[in-house]
Amino acid sequence: MNAPTPQERAIRHVASLSSGPPIPPELRVTLNFHPDRSLDGTPILEAVAEDGVYRSQFVTGIGDGGVTADPSGDRQAWESRIFDGAYDDAPDHERPVYGALNFRQKEVGGAPRFGSSFLRLNADTLARTTFCYPDSFLDPDDFGVADRMGLIGTALGDVQDDLDHYIEAQVHGPVRIDRDVEALVLDPCYRDTPVEAAARKLGCPLEWHRGFRLSVAELERHHDYRGREYVELGKAIAVGGVLDPRVIGDADRGGRHDGEALKRVWHCVARFGAPRDS
Repeated sequence: MNAPTPQERAIRHVASLSSGPPIPPELRVTLNFHPDRSLDGTPILEAVAEDGVYRSQFVTGIGDGGVTADPSGDRQAWESRIFDGAYDDAPDHERPVYGALNFRQKEVGGAPRFGSSFLRLNADTLARTTFCYPDSFLDPDDFGVADRMGLIGTALGDVQDDLDHYIEAQVHGPVRIDRDVEALVLDPCYRDTPVEAAARKLGCPLEWHRGFRLSVAELERHHDYRGREYVELGKAIAVGGVLDPRVIGDADRGGRHDGEALKRVWHCVARFGAPRDS
């Protein structure tokens, strides 16, 4: 008999910690990300189209959460604890990809704090996905798998800021665009841009949500959310008095502003500029 793979070991361990009813069949995992960022100088969607696979932070080195995926980083320690050491000696490309279970069925995906757009995975991927609540960086004790998902009740009963109210998902095994993705869902600020052109090369369906837009006047009303300095930065980069994902992406590529600071500006846009009722 062949020894279990790291993925099989990880899923088996999390299943042993999980309880509750199965995931409702209509729910999906989403992988939120910023589609106008680059990987080693190549636009990320161009890289995904060429490779056909969506890679983890251990491989890409980019992300809009804590970028700590290295042998001595925090994410290595989180994964070792959550998966009982299953990936301790595994190569980077075998590690899981992170997303969220869209248990509230939001049109902007399960975890928009990590990006304005998302890949919606199909139902078949749920069988090789594990879950935790809250986020893994908070050292959670509550876990789930597809057929034991008490986490939904836990999350629904919890009071959290909207950006923090997500069930983290870890998809084990490669995420292939041709096999695992139902659709790429983009913000409409990317219509008729190189992002849309690259998206159409993926070969999966392309959909649009209603879009993130935040006026500087509305941003001013929430100066205590991430801090006054990020309100001032948002005002400085706004175009026509408005912030959207494309504006923030342009500022990031311009290289004149700190990426972590722009991340805080995005949090304000994601929190207060989301489509109504989303």
